[in-house]
Amino acid sequence: MFRRVVAVNTALMVAAALVLALSPATISPHVTTEEWIVLACATAVVVVANMVILRRVFEPLRRLECAMRDVDPNVPGRRVSVAPLVTHEVGQVTAAFNDVLERLERERAESGRRAMLAQESERLRVARELHDEVGQLLTGVVLQMDGLTRRVPATLYDEVVEIREAARDGGDAVREIARGLRPPALSEFGLRTALITLATGFAERTGVPVHDDLDVALPALSPEAELAIYRVAQEGLTNAARHGQPTTVTLDLHRRDHTLVLRVRDDGRGITGSATTDRGGGLAGMRERALLVGGRLHVEGARGRGTTVQLEVPLP
Repeated sequence: MFRRVVAVNTALMVAAALVLALSPATISPHVTTEEWIVLACATAVVVVANMVILRRVFEPLRRLECAMRDVDPNVPGRRVSVAPLVTHEVGQVTAAFNDVLERLERERAESGRRAMLAQESERLRVARELHDEVGQLLTGVVLQMDGLTRRVPATLYDEVVEIREAARDGGDAVREIARGLRPPALSEFGLRTALITLATGFAERTGVPVHDDLDVALPALSPEAELAIYRVAQEGLTNAARHGQPTTVTLDLHRRDHTLVLRVRDDGRGITGSATTDRGGGLAGMRERALLVGGRLHVEGARGRGTTVQLEVPLP
């Protein structure tokens, strides 16, 4: 690039010198008005020619800059293309930038995978402690209160029964939280059964019916992909109940060519505007899980027409 710029400027100066030497134009010791006009016009011509030629030289760099600005880290696999007529230097810069993108995506995927495994390990630990410690403790309280109800006076009976039922409800809530943190059906019975169990539990807790339409014969997936699909479905249902106020929710999982497509659709208030590209909260977590398995997450909504969360996971 440096050599080309020097060559262009040198060629322009040599051309100007040749024109001055070979043309009938002369410069007097005392420059006249006409000579000033000729010099000004010649200088303007040289400057304009220099700008036009250098613009063509630097045009590939401008296109490269625009392409680099358009690259979205949340959409992996996109690369800057090299035009056939670009200079060797621009081609080298483009190739280096694509190599950096490749390394960043690999590192992000690996670090994200480690983070997801650590998160799931922590979820498992917390679920076990809730189930084995807190759950058993509340179960013991319920048994003690059962025995106490047979010995307390009649004036305290209702209060003791109320405490017993509160402890029983607390135990049920703890076990439900533990099941949400660690989906046992996923590892024991597979993705389809785990999603059916998730939809059934969601309908029981919220009173919102869930219509599930899941392929009977799902293709083999890696444990990471199954977990990502399950967590996106779980988060989608949770967001629908928390923010959408729907009357019904649909959970779909189908194979489309070489892609497995998960959809969580509700008929609630609908997500609109910048909320569909929110970088924080649940949407960010779902997008991160999609990226870790090489998939894509799409969130669409319209006010009063519900929200659709769609996850596309490529099949091996």
